[in-house]
Amino acid sequence: MVRREKWFTSNNSDMRSPAYLLAAALAVTLVAPPTAAHAAVAPRSAAIVSQFPIEVALPVTVAWYGFDGARFTPVLDGTGRGHTMRLVTRYGGTIRPILHGAGMGIRFPRKCAGSRCPKAVLQSPHAADLNPGVRPFTYGATVRLAPSQTTSGQNVLQKGFSATGSQYKLQIDGRAGRPSCVLVGTRTGIKLVRSAVTVADGIWHTVQCRRIGTVFRILVDGVVRGQIAVPASLSVVNGRPLSIGGKGVYPDNDQFQGHLDNVYVQVG
Repeated sequence: MVRREKWFTSNNSDMRSPAYLLAAALAVTLVAPPTAAHAAVAPRSAAIVSQFPIEVALPVTVAWYGFDGARFTPVLDGTGRGHTMRLVTRYGGTIRPILHGAGMGIRFPRKCAGSRCPKAVLQSPHAADLNPGVRPFTYGATVRLAPSQTTSGQNVLQKGFSATGSQYKLQIDGRAGRPSCVLVGTRTGIKLVRSAVTVADGIWHTVQCRRIGTVFRILVDGVVRGQIAVPASLSVVNGRPLSIGGKGVYPDNDQFQGHLDNVYVQVG
């Protein structure tokens, strides 16, 4: 989505001039969660602003799940793009609605020891617009996890597998309950950035993974809590479903065991 903001003067300058090219280079890309309003930041230079049109590229939310609809399952995609989530379960696993603020969230199966623990994940079929390629993109969720519910690894959101192609993933790692973001390109190894702070304290937290160019960041409650460099050529393109709450329902599925709301993917 592109928003055009124009300023006019009586001076019809040559659009091929260095000044015009500089103005075009100053276009601002703003990445924000889909629940927040997008705001364009205009360049400060009066000489540029007064003479040349500026194009401001905004991210496109390609999937969003707020869990507030009249139909709890299947879970509808709030963007209207049709990425409907179906519930996949095993061993009696399920998800349940919970109150969250003025709306609803969902609760996944609690921590369990044994070979037949309840499994439950949400999955939508693969769609091309869920593949960011090399473009900037952001994905995240609002999570609540008790200290007693941490495990070696719990998957909140993922598309693709690290061993077979490419992937993006948000997970919560280890007994300390620190979230991490993962990117795997079609020709790169695993790139992981882990938060310096925990989210396993029984309180709701927003967790966001953001890739822009060669910078990959994790944000917790709007604050950058980790950052690494990734190759500019790192491309995430795969034919796998988008999954929430785990990789699948087989035994080693990295089941998420907390509460979840406002899951989204943005590209651009």
